[in-house]
Amino acid sequence: MTYNFDADRWLARQLDALGERRRRGELDDACYRREREALERRHEQMLDRLDGTFALPPSRDSDTGSPDDEHPPGRT
Repeated sequence: MTYNFDADRWLARQLDALGERRRRGELDDACYRREREALERRHEQMLDRLDGTFALPPSRDSDTGSPDDEHPPGRT
């Protein structure tokens, strides 16, 4: 599966939308700062998840070994 989510692009779009709300007067400076900090925290959390290593849990057959253990690649 290909995962094409760009967290940096997501943040840029969110910050653009936040800036637009501020320009329209929907957010005062304090609210803008709080919202921006929340977006930046969320971005960091996304990066932590996306940059993590994924590992499959051990299979139920791990105690007895799998059939592939008996025949490594290149051997029969």
